[in-house]
Amino acid sequence: MKKLTSILLIISLLVTTGCDNFLDITPTGRVIPETAQDYRELMTEAYYLMPSSRGLTAFISDEIDMTSKNLDSYDKDSFLDLWLWNNVNPSGATTYFDWAQYYKMIFIANTVIENEKSITNGTEAEINQIVGEAYMMRAYNHFILVNLYALPYNSETATSSTGIPLKLNSSMDEVLKPSSIAEVYASVLSDIDNAEKKLNVETWETGLNYRFNTLSVDALRSRVYLYMGQWEDCYNASERVLSKKNELVDLVSGRTLPNAYNSSESIVALEMNMTSTYNNVDKLVPQTLYSLYLPSGQDQRARKFYKTEVGGYSLIKGGSSEYRCSFRVGEIYLNAAEAALKNHHPEICKTLLLKLLEKRYQTAAYTQAEIDINAMDDDALLDEVYLQRQLELSYEGHRWFDIRRMEKEKRPVLTREYEGQTYRIEDNYPELTIKIPDEAKEANPYL
Repeated sequence: MKKLTSILLIISLLVTTGCDNFLDITPTGRVIPETAQDYRELMTEAYYLMPSSRGLTAFISDEIDMTSKNLDSYDKDSFLDLWLWNNVNPSGATTYFDWAQYYKMIFIANTVIENEKSITNGTEAEINQIVGEAYMMRAYNHFILVNLYALPYNSETATSSTGIPLKLNSSMDEVLKPSSIAEVYASVLSDIDNAEKKLNVETWETGLNYRFNTLSVDALRSRVYLYMGQWEDCYNASERVLSKKNELVDLVSGRTLPNAYNSSESIVALEMNMTSTYNNVDKLVPQTLYSLYLPSGQDQRARKFYKTEVGGYSLIKGGSSEYRCSFRVGEIYLNAAEAALKNHHPEICKTLLLKLLEKRYQTAAYTQAEIDINAMDDDALLDEVYLQRQLELSYEGHRWFDIRRMEKEKRPVLTREYEGQTYRIEDNYPELTIKIPDEAKEANPYL
């Protein structure tokens, strides 16, 4: 524990102080982890630190309604400026997206990767698994950062567009320049490849399934290639996942929600996207979202994802650690469906959509969906794919990123009506990017 405490002290100082200040501090008796158990504990700490920023994007997309007259002062201070896209003079209590926390996790991952050859008291398989998880940790956190703080991936501009700083070592005396978006994505894919060579646990027991496993390699590839618009690669990665794990929760007859940590759909149950703090905003589910589901119990997601209350709807599928979800089978079906369509295989897309809806719709509604979907042309089918992503993956940290990468003619117009004023996202969020925190800019002039 002394070893682990010492390196966590280093990590804490790295994040909370400037590099020059940190270099003036030498913790007494500093000891680096040595054994496989030490490094497992270090990775466990990294998992514990995982932010909920993907869930926080619900406030800036179209998944939150803050027009309730019952909002308390805490919710207004914490989230209203975020919801109104006010990043010019927001309340000092406004909740912001994480930056330093992601780099803190990347630092831990780098420490594990760099010390692979010196890890003792562990089998080769144990050490490989820990190092593989570290590569996945680094890949996933860089991927989230570049999608929060940089433009959406565009193959024509990715090499010239500014991304985020890549942190690929545990050095504390570097001031990093941002890499291009193309460089960040290349690094993410390289880390996934390296993880694949090391990971050897296909399924963790429930309770430990926050850890990356062999299935998570292609689950992450599926999402990365989706965002890149590399449709064949996305489809192939998705199919490799579904060849090993394809069971969908039956919402018609079952009670477990698909984004629960103990769901049969769970691939990695790491992030608690909708924390209890986010979830307690009064009647947060917009009527415009709820009304998109088929009525009268035809779509069981409306009944089981949300609770009807006087004056609005609240969220069931969030607000507790029960709903930890980073990757699950339902997302992979939808990734594969979109990729198949974009790669000119609409019949495969239809088959995948209907497999999902068979576990979500009552019998009569599903029969009608078969007729409707099979009759769709490619344009209508793409609308259906986007709609089903919105309904199936609601409040799981996907919607904002989906909106960013949509064709402009398909992208919803994001507006707010609040106290007699109309707010539009274009005013403060050009091209759907998030402002890098001021403290990060002050610490790094290249930002």
